[in-house]
Amino acid sequence: MAAGPRRHQCFVILKREEEPISSEPNVGPRIKLKFSTSFSQVVPRVTVLKEEERQAEVQVEKHQHLLPPLVSSKKRTVVLDLDETLVHSTTGTPPPNYNFMITPTIEGVTMNFYVLKRPGVDEFLEAISKKYEVVVFTAGLEQYASLLLDVLDPKGLISHRLYRDSCKPLVKRRFAKDLSTIGRDLENVVIVDDNPRSYALQPANAIPIKRFVDDVEDKELEKLLGFFEMYCDGFEDMREAVKQYLGGANNTTKPARTSSSSRRRNTRDHSSVIKYHHI
Repeated sequence: MAAGPRRHQCFVILKREEEPISSEPNVGPRIKLKFSTSFSQVVPRVTVLKEEERQAEVQVEKHQHLLPPLVSSKKRTVVLDLDETLVHSTTGTPPPNYNFMITPTIEGVTMNFYVLKRPGVDEFLEAISKKYEVVVFTAGLEQYASLLLDVLDPKGLISHRLYRDSCKPLVKRRFAKDLSTIGRDLENVVIVDDNPRSYALQPANAIPIKRFVDDVEDKELEKLLGFFEMYCDGFEDMREAVKQYLGGANNTTKPARTSSSSRRRNTRDHSSVIKYHHI
């Protein structure tokens, strides 16, 4: 788009010039207007500038989307939370049960995170990636989450990753995941998250999931497969599918209260690193 000074070139500059007073009675001074630029030159230039402005606005709107355009318009989008939805991680003393360790450096501090995968996560990602665009949207920092996802998803089943800098800040270091910013039609989007604050802006698109800490008998992802593989096929709008699923007999994913012992354990796990990756 043209810079400010250049835009002013399209303005019509009027110059006043007085003619001698007429000898005819009752006739005052006459003003003659001279145009420094003819209208035939100005109007096309104004049109060009307006078109440039319109194109610039379109480009800005495109860049506001967090994700690139869909490769296949037929694919719907599943947005997945990371911590306590797909995995649980701790730092400090290694827990008795974990699948792998990552060592990110955050603000100059190197830390060990011990990661436990939610039961069925590998099969879940494998299955839904065949039919959906899979996006992980986490409030965790990229330095932490990117390393974790590199190990969790060696096959590249996850199409896109969004981190804390893509979230909308709330009060008290809380974050919301605004689905309107990802560049997808909301009728084709579902988010799975254990934290209601995360989907507070689009609750109709959300399937709540129980918070995962260390339950090796957890079946939540296995239950969700039925929804994504078959149940939602009969709905044009995923939000209606979510509404029916959560309101009917298939509703097996409502959040449950975490036991007091689990809450205390989870607080200990994250107390020293909550500012880095967890909400």
